[in-house]
Amino acid sequence: MSRYSESPLSFEGLKTVPIDARGGKVGVPDFARVYKKGSGVTGLLESLPKILAADRFRGVLDAVIRAKAKKRAILWGIGGHVVKCGLADVLLDLMHRGWVTGFVMNGAASIHDFEIAIAGQTSEDVEAVLPDGRFGAAEETGREMNLAIVEGDAEGLGMGEALGKRLGVIARPEFAAHSLLWGAYERSVPVTVHVAVGTDTPHTHPQADGRAIGSATHRDFRLLCSLVKGLDHGGVYLNVGSAVVLPEVFLKAVSVVRNLGNPLANFTTANFDFLEHYRPKLNVVERPHARSGGKGYAITGHHELMIPLLAAALIESE
Repeated sequence: MSRYSESPLSFEGLKTVPIDARGGKVGVPDFARVYKKGSGVTGLLESLPKILAADRFRGVLDAVIRAKAKKRAILWGIGGHVVKCGLADVLLDLMHRGWVTGFVMNGAASIHDFEIAIAGQTSEDVEAVLPDGRFGAAEETGREMNLAIVEGDAEGLGMGEALGKRLGVIARPEFAAHSLLWGAYERSVPVTVHVAVGTDTPHTHPQADGRAIGSATHRDFRLLCSLVKGLDHGGVYLNVGSAVVLPEVFLKAVSVVRNLGNPLANFTTANFDFLEHYRPKLNVVERPHARSGGKGYAITGHHELMIPLLAAALIESE
């Protein structure tokens, strides 16, 4: 005999419904299909289930394909880890094929890319050099990037264009072809670089000029606003590996474009990262589409896997 004052609820009289009438969000037509040997990247994508991330990935792929066909902007936001994962050659090839209308970088991406061009290596061992203050003290990086920014700003260039122009002079021939900054500059594809003062190692160099840094990166923000105008009705913005700076910058650019009376609706955004962060989720995937149509996607996975897969799928679609 239970000591509780309450008795278990009787289920007598509970109403049920036929499973066919209830329906379901997942059915056999949505299931993955067994991969067929030799069917390639296209066959692999077609074999994936029409569920969750696999379907979102196809949504991003279709949006980029449509954007190219409609000659709308395809902007790639790049964080530093993307360059450190060795993906520059993949992105440069997409650029040559017409899948890129502009690169948007945070400061880290520009630094790693610049170092690849001048030395063929990047990404110092922070734990090894921080204790004695050598972190960020590479002479060539600080000197040449700051020189490029000062000279470029004097010519009215943004930071991305200034860095690309400087690499045209100092990049080592055996490494230049692996640089996004140089490759885009050579093809006159816009690159914007967005820095917060103090976040980047060249800011600690004796030649750092705060006025030039601020002026050049602000000029790039204005250039980004022009590029974002091209997203209207069919463009795509891909944020790859920037969790804070680029999502904030992108959202401000969206607001500026609309504030100035330009139409900006029905475009696609996607965030690629190996963690889902707060700012990309809101500022890239959700907020830009509020009351304006379009769609945002979140793709979680390692850049070194997801970006080559996306690139291969785009190439196969040609």
